Amino acid sequence: MERLIKASEIRGTLCAPSSKSAMIRAVALSLLAHGKTFIKNPTYCTDALAALNIVCALGGEIMERSADYILIAGNPDFSKGSLNNLILNCGESGLCIRMFSPIAGLSDERIILEGEGTLKLRPVNMIEDITKLGAYCITNNGFPPVEIKGPISPGKYRINGSKSSQFLTGLMIALPLCDGDSEIYVDDLKSKPYLKMTLEMMQRFGVHCDFNDRLNRFFIQGNQRYKATEYAVEGDWSGAAFMLVAGAISGSITVTGLNINSNQADRVIVDVLKMAGASINVEADRVTVTQGELEAIEFNAEDCPDIVPPVVALAAHCKGKTILGGIERLRIKESNRLDALIKEFSKMGINIYIEKERLVIEGGKVKSAVIEPHGDHRIAMACAVCGLAGEGQIIIKNPECVAKSYPLFFQNLEKCMEER
Repeated sequence: MERLIKASEIRGTLCAPSSKSAMIRAVALSLLAHGKTFIKNPTYCTDALAALNIVCALGGEIMERSADYILIAGNPDFSKGSLNNLILNCGESGLCIRMFSPIAGLSDERIILEGEGTLKLRPVNMIEDITKLGAYCITNNGFPPVEIKGPISPGKYRINGSKSSQFLTGLMIALPLCDGDSEIYVDDLKSKPYLKMTLEMMQRFGVHCDFNDRLNRFFIQGNQRYKATEYAVEGDWSGAAFMLVAGAISGSITVTGLNINSNQADRVIVDVLKMAGASINVEADRVTVTQGELEAIEFNAEDCPDIVPPVVALAAHCKGKTILGGIERLRIKESNRLDALIKEFSKMGINIYIEKERLVIEGGKVKSAVIEPHGDHRIAMACAVCGLAGEGQIIIKNPECVAKSYPLFFQNLEKCMEER
């Protein structure tokens, strides 16, 4: 299967996709909650479907499901039942395998978390830190599958947060259910906005965790209980970023359903677009971006690595050299995202390279190319958006990979395309 992107002007209004990061956390919290949780504005992207399958495998029940909502009955006592060497299929979701591992560690049963496709090649060695909490854990030389046998124990722990915050998110969710208080000290903590999202959502489900931002210390009181609630999934800034960049390089677009005060790290795209010279208008739950005279920027993406692909698409149309720092973790995403960006954007005639551990993108003229997204949803979307203001046409091979986070990406983009 292929998708053809021709040089086009962008005009229109779109609703942002629902945040898969928030959805997956809400699904996990629903499993641990007493009662039935009503989740509005759900996403059924493939990563979210993996989370739903895990919850059902652990005894949660999907009572009702539609495009507008999903009702989940929790099973907070799953750890006390017989799971019989359960296997949890995490699909291609890094968040699922890293977050659900500590949750699985609440049980004294043997649980295996496995992955498919690109997840088999993503490192999960940080999960082995669960042994510090008294659980048994073994990985395939730092890669999936992961075998866990708990239970984890409360206490004072120090872990490294340089590779991912997703395992820490799982610890934050699981430890309040332990019989005792815990403290976690994190060295080289990354992606604080995502952790703040987790804290906010835990509070919505009735559980508190104290975070000292200065010391990177989490204090978690034990013997707490999650309570079922009603939760509306926010619009996804990560997916919306591609559409907003499309407006900045090739016309004008309005994206609705976005919370400008969100804890999602990728809402920083608004600041990036302003820095580059795009015209931005923010009102209520909508953001409008209009094409402007775009200039190269310098930006550190350490806390928001997922923003790099749409920023690279933007930079390809900026005058001068855009320099992006904080890029180290892009090597361990769905693809080696740095290599993939360099290879595919080079095909389109853009000079892009790494210099002193920073990604440099020289603005230029985008030419026709056939793109292989390396099974990475964000590479496919970045190259498609970049081609809107090109001089030829871009063919995206294997475009179905966008279903991981934004199943309707190409349909939504095409609704706003007016061929030049």
